[in-house]
Amino acid sequence: MSQAAKSRLVWFDANRVFAALGVVLIHSSTDFSGQPFASATSGERVFPVFLRSIGEFSGSEMFFLFSLFLMAMRVDKYMPKYGTAIHQQAQRLLIPFAFWVIFYAFFRLLKASAFGYSPYIWEQLGHWQSWVGYFVLGKSQYHMHFLPTLFALFLFYPVMRLGTRFPILGLAVFATLGAMNSVHAYLWSIDIDPVLRDYLVRGVKIWGYVGYGLAAFALFGLWKDGIPRGESRLIRRGGIYFAVMAYLATIPFYGHAIETGQWGVRTGWDFYGHFLMPLFMFSLFIGGQYLVWSPTWSKLAQFTFGVYLVHPLVIDLFDVALFKSGMSGAIEPWVIVIMRYILVLPGSLLLAVGISRVKLLAWTVGLGPTPWSQKNKSAKAGT
Repeated sequence: MSQAAKSRLVWFDANRVFAALGVVLIHSSTDFSGQPFASATSGERVFPVFLRSIGEFSGSEMFFLFSLFLMAMRVDKYMPKYGTAIHQQAQRLLIPFAFWVIFYAFFRLLKASAFGYSPYIWEQLGHWQSWVGYFVLGKSQYHMHFLPTLFALFLFYPVMRLGTRFPILGLAVFATLGAMNSVHAYLWSIDIDPVLRDYLVRGVKIWGYVGYGLAAFALFGLWKDGIPRGESRLIRRGGIYFAVMAYLATIPFYGHAIETGQWGVRTGWDFYGHFLMPLFMFSLFIGGQYLVWSPTWSKLAQFTFGVYLVHPLVIDLFDVALFKSGMSGAIEPWVIVIMRYILVLPGSLLLAVGISRVKLLAWTVGLGPTPWSQKNKSAKAGT
């Protein structure tokens, strides 16, 4: 890959930063229980729900897409054996994941104690079934589902490589998401054990999200072959149009949240608008590869994984402090959201940067070797 091609990857780093901004905004724009301010009036809910909708221009599904794009780049460059590739991904993802699973399993007690539901969390911690759910489904905190799901998707990378060879297969994401939506609707409509349903829903989601992999590998193949400047400009314009169209399709979902104070179920075109948005946003950025991007994007991008992992921690600290101050009931929802975001976003970045500079902890945010790997290297060097 030429040096010019490498320099154009700054657009990719900018995409990662915007995805992190979006995820933090999504989780900052709700009440203390993750709902659209159920106790407020519909008028008071408008601005927080609007901010939530803006955040979902670059939500968690975007992290899947660019992680799979990076996977396409790695396997194309090195062509590792299947076992080697999966082992490398396990080290990158599952080792930090295990650390954060244990951390969040107990850290939740801080907020639970403040809000009066700590007995429920303690009961969870005492059941082995809960711990299986923590490690398999990522249920120790609401954002932890990303890592085990992403690792499961990596298992399908030989199938995803079809997208690089035949880019038209990237369009299969429409079909895989549609099938996933149909099966999920059925699973939620039947009377089965809730725990079993959770695992079935996640399994179907993984198979459906393989479509993201086909799309990511297809986009990588097109980018690798080279997209001329003029065509990139057309792609950027198309990305803007389709992103706005997808946003319009989600209006019924957000309208329901404003009216009822509850998140509804995504059905029909609001479902497709939400889940196809990452493709349109990614296309917008890939179409901007020839624009002048500041190197600052690349400097910030290295901390996006850490920001994703730690931002719920900072949100909980903010919520506990605000709740204990006794002022939460007197502050309007839009003020809570703005206060939370302007404190949590830089706070999460600073925390991620701080962790990355501690040798014994940098690996927890993907920016350093594990302590035991360093010991192994030192032992080998001494022999």
